[in-house]
Amino acid sequence: MAKPDTSAYKTFQQVNDRLDEIVDLVRDKGISLERSLDLYDEAVAIGSRGVGLVDAVDFTPEEEARLRLESTGPDAGGAEAAKPMPAILDTAQGEDA
Repeated sequence: MAKPDTSAYKTFQQVNDRLDEIVDLVRDKGISLERSLDLYDEAVAIGSRGVGLVDAVDFTPEEEARLRLESTGPDAGGAEAAKPMPAILDTAQGEDA
């Protein structure tokens, strides 16, 4: 079987939606083994596309700092969580203005 064309999937949400559809199709008891295997191949290709989309994301330094803060959180402790992050505070204040 030829590798499925995944170029139509431009966003991670599109990838996720199609994978959800594939899961629903494969759960159908009336599906043939051949169709299940075709869907499996498609899911693997689409999953790889999703990984590529995630890997291609470029974050600004402010976004990286915000993500780091959200993943550690003030309750997580540690030196990184205790450091003030003025860039985030400045950005947040600018959004409210």
